[in-house]
Amino acid sequence: MSDSGYDVVIIGGGPGGYVAAIRAAQLGLKTACVEMRGTLGGTCLNVGCIPSKALLQSSEFFHEASHGFANHGIVVKPKLDLSQMLARKSKIVGDLTKGIEYLFKKNKVDYLKGRGHIDAPGKVSVTEGPDKGKTLDAKNIIIATGSESTPLPGIEVDEKTIVTSTGALEFDKVPKHLVVIGAGVIGLELGSVWKRLGADVTVIEFLDRVTPTMDGEVSKNFQRVLKKQGMTFKMKTKVTGAEKTKSGVQLTMEPAAGGDAETMDCDKVLLCIGRRPYTEGLGLEELGVTMERGVIQVDGQFKTNVDGIYAIGDCIPGPMLAHKAEDEGVVCAEILAGQKPHINYDAIPGVVYTWPEVAEVGATEEKLKAAGIAYTAGKFPFSANSRGKANDATEGFVKILADATTDKVLGAHIIGPGAGDLIHEIVTIMEFGGSAEDVARTCHAHPTYSEAVKEAALAVANRAIHM
Repeated sequence: MSDSGYDVVIIGGGPGGYVAAIRAAQLGLKTACVEMRGTLGGTCLNVGCIPSKALLQSSEFFHEASHGFANHGIVVKPKLDLSQMLARKSKIVGDLTKGIEYLFKKNKVDYLKGRGHIDAPGKVSVTEGPDKGKTLDAKNIIIATGSESTPLPGIEVDEKTIVTSTGALEFDKVPKHLVVIGAGVIGLELGSVWKRLGADVTVIEFLDRVTPTMDGEVSKNFQRVLKKQGMTFKMKTKVTGAEKTKSGVQLTMEPAAGGDAETMDCDKVLLCIGRRPYTEGLGLEELGVTMERGVIQVDGQFKTNVDGIYAIGDCIPGPMLAHKAEDEGVVCAEILAGQKPHINYDAIPGVVYTWPEVAEVGATEEKLKAAGIAYTAGKFPFSANSRGKANDATEGFVKILADATTDKVLGAHIIGPGAGDLIHEIVTIMEFGGSAEDVARTCHAHPTYSEAVKEAALAVANRAIHM
């Protein structure tokens, strides 16, 4: 069976793919999307961003009820119903995936369930799944197949005892001892969930600090806060093997710099050392699509070296973030429709949704120093913020980095309450080339956490009011 005449066929229905499909359809392009999972939304919605945030909120409520309510004069003795917590998470995921299917129908996007394969430029076949055997002709093809968890030699994942983030969302009981391999965003978020629910959590990291790509001062304070919350860290350590035992898993590890091996016993292991592009079964090698270490290479218009084939999201260079993929999906669709959009890759925020949250945008101090760029830093702590005091949320700070000559904002780094929302004021300022003075001169409601952003901007000029 052949469906012909598509302006664009998108392979992958995650944040990049489904957004590209909707935007293309809005622009009048006849559009189809092929997705093999059986539900839309990709890793992010099904087994990533959304379910993890649902569990983060639930676990925060449980922890507060157990440890924080008494300070407010509320005395309760909470009981954990993990099955209900997981059911709530699953319902949220189900509602959102159905919502995307509705948006496809609303925008007249054809949705095919199965594995997409590029037979030739302009031709996509469905090789597995309910729509197996269908072929689609298209003027353009967008690859939006996302990423998968990076494996580690010596560690065999079964998603039961040794898990990736997918399995860590489905534990049927709270682990007694959970070992997290990798101190990046995913590991720290999910480690936080199970720590709040009662697990002992040990994080093993090859490098010398958590979230190693983030601003050094933020990473240092972030690790301190997590240690205070009860997480244990074993840094500069390499895991070399994992053997299943009757009680769980025995890990073998050694110093990253080399040295004597040691073992550690636990009942669950979460492997999250990063992610890699997922391009299996697309036929890219046969087509001659240029890739480096599995990453599809594209030009500034998201075009591969093969005419008519484009790629976006986690399978191309750049940060593996859902919102980056979404923006690329929109821009790629608009380019195919003849428009001239752009993305400012210096203004893409990153967020860790622990408590407190961590958020960043733009350059770190380390990057500015390495580039020889003169800058001024302004910092303001939440301990001096009125809303922070009122809400007993005083951990962390806001730091804004501005060009020493022009005052143009070059980056911002926040650890504290609501950091993931607060960062967007700075994202907007950077998108429009604004200065720290622009933030400082903008009226911020009182009392709000956002006043800490204003005070940090004032501090760039050494004139913070409340410290």
